[in-house]
Amino acid sequence: MVEQMPIKVLLVDDHEMVRIGLAAVLGTEDGIEVVGEAGNGQEGLRLAKAYEPDVVLMDLVMDGMDGIETTRRLLEQQPECRVIVLTSFLDDEKMYPVIEAGAFSYLLKTSRANEIADAIRAAARGQSVLESQVASKMMNRFRKPAQSEAQPHEELTDREMEVLQLIAQGKSNQEIADELFIGIKTVKYHLTNMFSKLGVEDRTQAAIYAHRNGLAE
Repeated sequence: MVEQMPIKVLLVDDHEMVRIGLAAVLGTEDGIEVVGEAGNGQEGLRLAKAYEPDVVLMDLVMDGMDGIETTRRLLEQQPECRVIVLTSFLDDEKMYPVIEAGAFSYLLKTSRANEIADAIRAAARGQSVLESQVASKMMNRFRKPAQSEAQPHEELTDREMEVLQLIAQGKSNQEIADELFIGIKTVKYHLTNMFSKLGVEDRTQAAIYAHRNGLAE
């Protein structure tokens, strides 16, 4: 009987503790071998070329090259590789572009260890796995009429709305981060998405928009 080769997995995430945790958990799974860990997109491309992984677990929000661009370049370099997005974000601005870039599966970091392992095995078999919330958002997107009368702020996520309300109260990025128990980088990420959706250029315009539309608390 020919022994089946383990599925080679590369981890790409800028949080060291996340990589350590994933490597420890996946190291106990039969048929899965973590061959490398990268802390940013550039390093991920380099290690992917060196180790030729079957599956890459890809974070979305990273300093420098983000997960979308890393996925795009990785699959240009190694089209046979399967990229599984593993992220905390469900925002349309990240989810749809990375799927269009070629991501094979999309999971949240709240997924259980066995779900991540099962997704890796499924990817190796050519089967895609989508987080239930991702699948639901995609279905809703296709159900939306071509012409929408929605106001810009109706496109904001709940978290983006919270950030907008805090901006309208004159809160700084650090104060917003402290109040919402999130990192500064995450606050900046939400600000960028919010500005884009509202069609404003800065915090002042966002605050004015909030007050004009009765969104400030």
